[in-house]
Amino acid sequence: MAVVRLRAPLSELAGRSQVPVEGATVADALQALERAHPALAGWILDERGAIRRHINVFVDGELGALESPVGADARIHVLPAITGG
Repeated sequence: MAVVRLRAPLSELAGRSQVPVEGATVADALQALERAHPALAGWILDERGAIRRHINVFVDGELGALESPVGADARIHVLPAITGG
């Protein structure tokens, strides 16, 4: 089973920093994550199901997209962008 690794503040919403998920693609995995942790709904995926522009998703160290394949032992990192002035 793939594991999604979350950074703050997303990990705080999920109540944990690592969440096991199933899915053949990044889209499947992120949708499963939102179903398992409803507090995350809308923070990673927008209302159309696209990855929000301030979120970066990496699969096994490579920048991922919704259609990126996810292996059974994949590590998916969800990183919110850091902004400030």
